[in-house]
Amino acid sequence: MAEIGYVIGDVKGRTAVIVDDMIDTAGTLKAAARTVLEEGASSVYAAATHGVFSGDAFENLAESGLKEIVVTDTIPMRAGHPENIRVLPCAELLTDSIRRIFTDDSVSEVFGGENQLF
Repeated sequence: MAEIGYVIGDVKGRTAVIVDDMIDTAGTLKAAARTVLEEGASSVYAAATHGVFSGDAFENLAESGLKEIVVTDTIPMRAGHPENIRVLPCAELLTDSIRRIFTDDSVSEVFGGENQLF
């Protein structure tokens, strides 16, 4: 079982967003969400690139207090998932990016130029 020691910053009365690369069993995510809520956050959302959701993940998410969990469709969603999981498709984004790399076009245009630092 994961344990979160403390929260850096003031979340009291605010909406918190927890971002990670993947959600596997969701034990750490559950602990983080509960800790942020205990510190006074008004609501907590989570986002991750890959939703593995193995083992007790769905149970952990159901008990986490998260308002919504957003993942991409890089891994197929298994049956029985909580209703607060939103899956965003990424096939078109990946297809367009690969095509642009292959044809020496600008990949930045996929993001409307918004990924430019300067």
